[in-house]
Amino acid sequence: MAASRLESRFLLLWRVAQGPPLEREVKFHASRRWRADFAHLASRTLIEIEGGIFLPGGGRHSRGAGYAKDAEKYLEAVLAGWTVIRLTERQLEIDFIGRIVAWINTLPGAGCRSNSDPPR
Repeated sequence: MAASRLESRFLLLWRVAQGPPLEREVKFHASRRWRADFAHLASRTLIEIEGGIFLPGGGRHSRGAGYAKDAEKYLEAVLAGWTVIRLTERQLEIDFIGRIVAWINTLPGAGCRSNSDPPR
């Protein structure tokens, strides 16, 4: 799946912040077809880029049915042992991304190496 404009921006900032390698479109639930935009597998961290929330009339993530489905998805991820980080377009700034990279690098097994290969 091609990266959205927001996902591409996130990936650029992640590289600038020297974030560890990420996996794309990770299926994290055994029986549901849910996928996370990005996952850092070693720390069991999912990163979701929430687009369309500032659209007039609301986007999928801010309308009732879409919001409820997202809440179910994120609850199941947490119950399965994942940490879920949700980012809006306004959080796609180097300061926010750098803080996430620094936090992940403090977690056991996460490794503090910088990423020379682009995230997958």
